[in-house]
Amino acid sequence: MVTTSQAKRTPASRSTVALKYSMAVSGLIMVGYLLMHMYGNLKVFAGQQAFDEYAHHLRTFGEPMLPYEGLLWIVRFVLLAAILVHIYCVVVLTVRNRKAAGYAGGKRYHSKKNRTGIQRSYASFTLRWGGVVIVTFIVYHLLHLTAQVTTPGGASDSPYQRVVNGFELPAVTIGYTVAILAVGFHLWHGIWSALTTLGANHSGNRIDSRLTGIAVVVTLVIVIGFLLPPWAILLGLEG
Repeated sequence: MVTTSQAKRTPASRSTVALKYSMAVSGLIMVGYLLMHMYGNLKVFAGQQAFDEYAHHLRTFGEPMLPYEGLLWIVRFVLLAAILVHIYCVVVLTVRNRKAAGYAGGKRYHSKKNRTGIQRSYASFTLRWGGVVIVTFIVYHLLHLTAQVTTPGGASDSPYQRVVNGFELPAVTIGYTVAILAVGFHLWHGIWSALTTLGANHSGNRIDSRLTGIAVVVTLVIVIGFLLPPWAILLGLEG
């Protein structure tokens, strides 16, 4: 006789543990991409020729073994897969968490240590909304600098010039800054959580964990690295 609990047993591939591992790995893939992308953005300080040559070599890398833009399409496919897996895991785990916690009045769990009575860090509180901001920004970023569907400051065949034209506008730079800060909050909490999920945390609490320092350093490197080019361009310092 098959019991109700046996009939509704979740497959191993969709278990909470598997979903958390998938979310951690997909998140770290995106962190690796951000570090590489940040490095490319800093090429703007080397001048137009160096930046445009870098952008060109990304498209011809691996030829003739790879087709034109072959590497970029591989990176795009892996990144898109990581984003979709990450979002799917977040949604499923959030729904399960709400059901398990029995949310009362929209509140998760309570502690007298927090003024609002809800025990959570600012980073974890903003994590999901930060994710929405990041996805929206990625779409706009692609429409601006890759597809040139929108061209603030003017269109150009030069990748360097497209970057400069956009970030010379205060509204574009400020909007970019807001998105990168959202990325920072996401990384601050996410890197620690991902490494902890994968078994790298051997501390009894977050304050004493060496992963906290790693998360902070990586987050600061990425945030500062991404914000240097737009603000240097806006202030006329990139030359």
